[in-house]
Amino acid sequence: MADATTTEPLLPPTIDNDGAPFWEYAARGELRIQACTACDELRFPPRPCCPHCQSFEAKWQRMSGRGRIWSYVRPHPPLLPAYAAIAPYNAIIVELADAPRIRLVGNLVAAPDAPLDSVAPERLRIGAKVQVAFTDVDGIAMPRWLLERP
Repeated sequence: MADATTTEPLLPPTIDNDGAPFWEYAARGELRIQACTACDELRFPPRPCCPHCQSFEAKWQRMSGRGRIWSYVRPHPPLLPAYAAIAPYNAIIVELADAPRIRLVGNLVAAPDAPLDSVAPERLRIGAKVQVAFTDVDGIAMPRWLLERP
């Protein structure tokens, strides 16, 4: 078991072939969601085949980056050591404004590079409007969420 002085990284996302474009666009500061070129349905998480029409053709559609908090949780220890050191923090599910059936998991932060516990718990509210921002975490552009009205 790690002691309090051990610095462990937070768990990185698993980047597979289907999801790699998501992270490539994120590195450019763009939020894009996979869309079927046959039926225009959006799908997330990314996958090779459209669940609506079974087409294997896809494109990456740019999103506005706006959404609303659909749900949230504030994890408390016991957690993995790297997370226990910053707990309690928030984890939110964001419903995208331009694709309400698409929901992304992330963190609500005070600024793109702010710590995960930088927003006071009383500021968390289901339905609160948020905007995506990206920050580099160990070489990966991670989407984070900012309140539209700070």
